[in-house]
Order: sequence, then C-alpha cells, then structure tokens
Amino acid sequence: MSPHSQIPPKTRAYNIVKSRGGFTNGNMNIIEAASPSTPQADEVLVKAHAVSLNGHTLRHNLVPTSDTAFEIIAVGPSVKGWKVGQRVCANFCPDHIHGENTSEGRDSALGAVAPGVLTEYRTFPAHSLVVIPEHLSYEEASTLPCAGLTAHNALLGSKPIKGGDVVLVLGTGGISIFALQIAVASGAVVIATSSSDEKLRCCVSGVKHVIEVGGSGTLIKSINSIRIGGSVGIIGSLSSEGADPAGLIGPIMMHSANVRGIMVGSVEQFKDFNRLLDAQIKPVVDKVFDFEQAVDAYTHLESQKHIGNVVIKVAKN
Repeated sequence: MSPHSQIPPKTRAYNIVKSRGGFTNGNMNIIEAASPSTPQADEVLVKAHAVSLNGHTLRHNLVPTSDTAFEIIAVGPSVKGWKVGQRVCANFCPDHIHGENTSEGRDSALGAVAPGVLTEYRTFPAHSLVVIPEHLSYEEASTLPCAGLTAHNALLGSKPIKGGDVVLVLGTGGISIFALQIAVASGAVVIATSSSDEKLRCCVSGVKHVIEVGGSGTLIKSINSIRIGGSVGIIGSLSSEGADPAGLIGPIMMHSANVRGIMVGSVEQFKDFNRLLDAQIKPVVDKVFDFEQAVDAYTHLESQKHIGNVVIKVAKN
C-alpha cells in the first residue's frame, strides 16, 4: 500500500482564532478539513512529522508556524528530482529561490502571509524543497527553515565570518544557539550572553559580528559592542522596551557599522546550510510536545525559559 493511499479523508490543522493576547487564552484551536488528495503538476504532497516554533506574529484565521520536516507521499506529474519517501523541509518563503528576497517571495512566507505548517498533510511547490541531512531526526530537522537558516544567513551571508573573528551571540533561543554552533564550526571566537550588561562589558576590544535578537531594547548596546567596521545582523525583536531611533545614528556612524536586517534566506542558501550541517552540526531541541499540546508548546516558548528550539511532533509514526 502506497503512503498516498493511506491519507485519511480528514486532516487536522491549528487555526488562529484571534491575533492578540499571546498564543494561549483560547487563541488557537484545531480544525478539520478535507485532506489534499492529489498535488498539482509542480507540487508535492507531504505528511508532516514535526514542526518547530518561532515567535512570529499570530495572524487571524491562518494556520500558524513556518518550520516543518516532512515525508513526500505523492508528486505531481511535472515534478523532477523528487520521489515518494524522501525526507524534506520547505523554505520559510517557498518562492524565495536565490538572491535577495522580493515582494513575491515575502508574500509566500509560511505562517505570516501564507497558511503555515501546523497541520498533518499539505502540498508544497517542488522548487521550495531541501533534502534533510541524513544524520538528523524529523524533530531536529524541523528547526532548520527559520532558526537555522536565519543564523546561517546572518553569519555566512553577505559578510561571511572567518576564523578568528569574534562573534557576540545574544540569548539562548533557537537562532542564537544555531549562531553559536555555526560560528564555532567556522573557527570564530564566540561570546554568548543572556542580556547581562556585565557580559557585554567583556567586549572591550569590540567584536566583529553581533547576532541581534532583542530589537530596540538592545540594539544600541549591540552597536556599541562592535569594533570599527563590525556587523550587526538584526534577526528579531524580543524586547518590549523602546529606544529613540535618532539615538542609533551616532553609534552607527562612529563604529562604521554594517547593520543588516535578515529575513531568513533563500532555497539556495538553505542547500548551502545543509552542506555545513553535514559536518555533523546537530540542532539543539529543548522540548518536544505532541500535536494536541500545541498551546502548551507555545506557552513554553513564550516563557523564554527554553534553550534551543521548541518542537511539536505531528505524526504518530
């Protein structure tokens, strides 16, 4: 019996009831819909095995989350290079294939503009797929599309780090832990901090790269920690504190800082990232929840007590 023939008539997915008030308080519920039966000509039909969480803004009446690892169970008639049974991920922006992102690419962002992946079965365009490295489980691989690829783009994108560079990593969330692993694998010297001013003071000589996750509450500190000509990769905004944007101009100019906003990466960058992962980098998974425990998983994410990635196991087998 083929995997395709085993698809149940109904598939379950989570849906955002309201987009304010956090991830809990009844904001998410499980809905049922007819399972996708046949992929379009250039699509693949997949069975989700695991989904990892990131702190994206919730969108009303949209399936949440963007990061999943799945198994191909059917391919469209025009699809080349993919086959049933392969373990794959889809890119965060499925239509961002190479180069800088475009408005069309951004409009395909999963769980942000387009429906997300906290579901059991769905289709993807074949051009969005990347093979999962053999040494990773589905749970580990589900952390790659956003957290992993964002860290890779920040450190090995337009201004790649090199051996001996000093990299400052803020926090212990999924992106920060990936950045630490990538920096170490690249021969960089890593300083890791969890929002401690005392630890930031250790950067008296200035660091070459900062992975900035705090947003307006920590951005000035990050810029002031870099050496002349250093880089700050902005990949998140976890802090609720505000800062006067005008106050950023002086530090940016004085440090000749390269400040770059990063929205994940392209399919081609994802493939490059996987080649680095083949050097046996393994994602750090903090905790795995069952599909029915998605609200608990989001509550754990909101607590910011996790180290690494929070994952939901979708498939039972």
